[in-house]
Amino acid sequence: MKAAILHEFGADLAIEDVTLGNPGHNEVRVEVAATGLCHTDLHFMRGHLPLETPAVLGHETAGVVRAVGAGVSYLKPGDHVIGCLSAFCGCCEMCLSGRPSICEGSDVLHRGENDTPRLSRAGKPVTQFMNLSGFAEEILVHEHALTKVDSAMPLDRAALIGCGVMTGWGAVTRTAQLRAGETVAVFGCGAVGLSTVQAARIAGATVIVAVDLNDDRLATAQAFGATHTINPGSVDAVDEILAATNGKGVNFAFDAVGNPALVKQCFLSTRKAGTTIMIGLMGLQQEVALPFGHFIAERKVMGCDMGSNQFRTDMPRLARLYMDGRLNLDDMLTARLPIERINDGFAAMDRGEGIRTIIDFKSE
Repeated sequence: MKAAILHEFGADLAIEDVTLGNPGHNEVRVEVAATGLCHTDLHFMRGHLPLETPAVLGHETAGVVRAVGAGVSYLKPGDHVIGCLSAFCGCCEMCLSGRPSICEGSDVLHRGENDTPRLSRAGKPVTQFMNLSGFAEEILVHEHALTKVDSAMPLDRAALIGCGVMTGWGAVTRTAQLRAGETVAVFGCGAVGLSTVQAARIAGATVIVAVDLNDDRLATAQAFGATHTINPGSVDAVDEILAATNGKGVNFAFDAVGNPALVKQCFLSTRKAGTTIMIGLMGLQQEVALPFGHFIAERKVMGCDMGSNQFRTDMPRLARLYMDGRLNLDDMLTARLPIERINDGFAAMDRGEGIRTIIDFKSE
């Protein structure tokens, strides 16, 4: 089967044939319909985060189950599924306490060193990325990396739920646990930031401030529910957010980019007892400097691992919200490409074009 392989950091992905294994115990083979291009993939392509190469990237994916291994009872051939990078063991303390997104038992999700690899090329193992490797025509994964969705849900839209939408939605509803009437600022209006805006609107936030240097994305944020938009190229974002909240600041500020300077602006934008939530990825050793004085008023800063999701229940709900017309995914999907043009998609991402590009495995 065809797949996009990362051989060298900083280089383009290579479209090559790889071999997929047969489903083993608790494993599922899925024919991929669509996989979104995410900034997380770009971070790994550039070596900002550690990864053993060669590897097949891609983690925002959806498709149709074609085969299941022994022990699989949740899925059957023909089921429509979304993949999730926060696969869970179901047995560790985090899973059993309702926090499967930070599962501590992930070793059980992988094949052993002496087992036949799930992915190989010319007889040598290829790294499976984030339990998925969605830049391929098929994936072979542990069943705990998948959730079923209604077959009426378009799979190209379903793919978007697999990372960007789930992350932004979960950041609001699970990490922040935002209550109706509270106020929000979102720094960065890409796919994750726009999903954060939509989640805040649906959850009942009264003030939703979107911050971005791209005016087109700010216009989209406004259409998605932002009550205020700020381009920090011409004004001070913190001052504008304080003005929009009568000098108090917001209950929750979200950095949907992954930038220390933006985290500081988020922090300075929050009200007393407010919370800054870091959604975007940075280098693992990246440091953030914040003024101590603001902590005295019980402001908080916290991380967010893919929206603290419980994806087996969250993703089907998001699909239902889309099908009911309450969640806009159509305007997030701004380009579709065949896998042979995947590098064009990442180049466009680098230029800040569009919101979400998918690799459409049905296109030529």
